[in-house]
Amino acid sequence: MATYAIGDLQGCYDELCHLLDKISFDATQDCLWLAGDLVNRGPKSLETLRLIKSLDANVISVLGNHDLHLLACAEGVKQTRDSGMQAILNAEDRDDLLDWLRQRPLLHHDARLGYTLVHAGLPPQWDLALAQACANELEAVLRSERYHEFLRHMYGDEPARWSNTLTGWPRLRFISNAFTRLRYCDEKGNFDLQEKGTPGSQAASLLPWFDVPQRHNQDLKIIFGHWSTLALSKITTANVFPLDTGCVWGLRLTAMRIDAQTAEYHCVPCPAAATPG
Repeated sequence: MATYAIGDLQGCYDELCHLLDKISFDATQDCLWLAGDLVNRGPKSLETLRLIKSLDANVISVLGNHDLHLLACAEGVKQTRDSGMQAILNAEDRDDLLDWLRQRPLLHHDARLGYTLVHAGLPPQWDLALAQACANELEAVLRSERYHEFLRHMYGDEPARWSNTLTGWPRLRFISNAFTRLRYCDEKGNFDLQEKGTPGSQAASLLPWFDVPQRHNQDLKIIFGHWSTLALSKITTANVFPLDTGCVWGLRLTAMRIDAQTAEYHCVPCPAAATPG
């Protein structure tokens, strides 16, 4: 039995199948951890979502911002011009697919393997216990009748900083942004959700979330996606494993075996499926 973590798929179904063949994935016993963003931009979001759902017993997939956006489009909160997303919305099995998707977690922690999986990142003020509590809080809303209303309040960059006193939709919006959109913040933990470039290109006051000094989650080994301009070779911070290696932009799709003594990486090349920006 092997356990692999894979970065953002974004509808790149053919590349996923190629990668699963390369690692000899056995659906009867192996396990996949997926860093979210299963859909959008790539050519085969419907096929990708159907495949992952069919492997449900063997897959742990956290929610990404594009997954939440699909749910918002399905509720009429937003509209999409992406043909792959529209194919899901037009599919006969759309309700089953969307219901399955909104049941996905925002965080997965495996104490035995020693890894934590999220889509984007963790605020520097959150330790594991607080991160798990916040994930559970939003997951409960997404799995309830209140999820329609949450999706109408989900979009926006404020509040920019965590406080235990946050309540209501602002609190849930911050939690959603932390798990699915975070890249940069300042040393006090104020988010800048508009800065998206490679580390070194950002404003002087900002740091990648994982480089904030004395962040409360620095003892965790965190696997995440979301940030395609990060290169594995440029990461010097201990215990962070970025796995969005830009498949949808024509780079590669990466699997990391996490049950081995030393992490093993396996990649397949990807033809460009989308135009950057």
